[in-house]
Amino acid sequence: MATILLIIIYLAFISLGLPDSMLGAAWPVAYTQLGVSVSFAGLVSVGITFGTVISSLVSVRVIRRFGTGGVTAACVLLTGSALLGISFTHSFVMLLLLAVPLGLGGGAIDAALNNYVALHYKASHMSFLHSFWGVGATVSPLIMSHFLKQNGNWHGGYRFVSIIQLSLALVMFLSLPLWGKVSHAKPDELLGDQIEIDNRAAIKKRGAIFAVLSFFFYCAAEASVGLWAATYFVTVRGVEASVAASWGSLFFFGIMGGRVVSGLLAMRVKERVLINTGLIVSVFGALLLALPLPQQFSLAGLLLFGLGCAPVFPNLIHITPQRFGKDFSQAIIGLQMASAYVGATLMPPVVGWVGQLVGFAGLPYFLLACIALLYMTIIVCNRKTGFGITKTQEA
Repeated sequence: MATILLIIIYLAFISLGLPDSMLGAAWPVAYTQLGVSVSFAGLVSVGITFGTVISSLVSVRVIRRFGTGGVTAACVLLTGSALLGISFTHSFVMLLLLAVPLGLGGGAIDAALNNYVALHYKASHMSFLHSFWGVGATVSPLIMSHFLKQNGNWHGGYRFVSIIQLSLALVMFLSLPLWGKVSHAKPDELLGDQIEIDNRAAIKKRGAIFAVLSFFFYCAAEASVGLWAATYFVTVRGVEASVAASWGSLFFFGIMGGRVVSGLLAMRVKERVLINTGLIVSVFGALLLALPLPQQFSLAGLLLFGLGCAPVFPNLIHITPQRFGKDFSQAIIGLQMASAYVGATLMPPVVGWVGQLVGFAGLPYFLLACIALLYMTIIVCNRKTGFGITKTQEA
């Protein structure tokens, strides 16, 4: 039963990844059909992240009330319905409104399942979990690319993905009885014997603010690549929109493949080593994007940046209970998810605004700055919590 439940959790993360790369792939065509500026994609990201931040911050109470299985099933249905609505809209205002429920669903799934896997499974399972997010995020741009070749039919791409999402929601609802049969999946055992920790108490925990900031900088980089990579290739490298949409999937393919590899390595390699290695690889990827080299090197750079990002997010999540203790893990992970999506909200619009003014050639340099700040916050958090000094030696 526990293995089947783990498969269900993996499917839920495919559903989480599917919507995340849709907008970036569709936007080089969609913004002209909607009659708005190219930078308005940032406003849609704000709507998505607004919903995500809200659901992340209230995740502790919602999960305690309804359990992980119920929350997951309802949220997959919510995101599928939002995608279906987007597939029929020809108004930017409606797109903006539908972005909010899309974010509400994603944030709750993220916070609930990340904490659950961090508490009950090994680091390798966490990496595998996020590789399935990469499956969803890789597949959807390829689907969008297929539909864009049909006279720029980005609506058809959203509609096709919504059907996949709603099918996954049906699987989630059918699996609800399974959560009650697996002993450690019961709602009251999900958080163990933890005392109730609110967000205010969690953020005061030593080192917590730096753990939260780490996710801001990571997702600022990840979301900016996901949203603007296709536009970068169109406007800077002169690639056709349909081709650029498929090229954008290389980043998510890198994340997906990298997380499979890091999941295997996590059986023998410590989390902090995987994180540091990933940061080094991502720097090389950003440099290849920045340098005036042939297109093949830019493609390799995008792939390498995805590979480098791959181990960072899941391993930072997995060490949260080790850094702060099981009592604080759900609250701090909720804050980390909120911070992640704030970074994903605030920074892509800034990148889009600057790109509209002076072009998108500066995108790789922005990524390098984010990686540098991410590394600094990780180091400070580790020192303040003693992670990698005492806790890992005791493990």
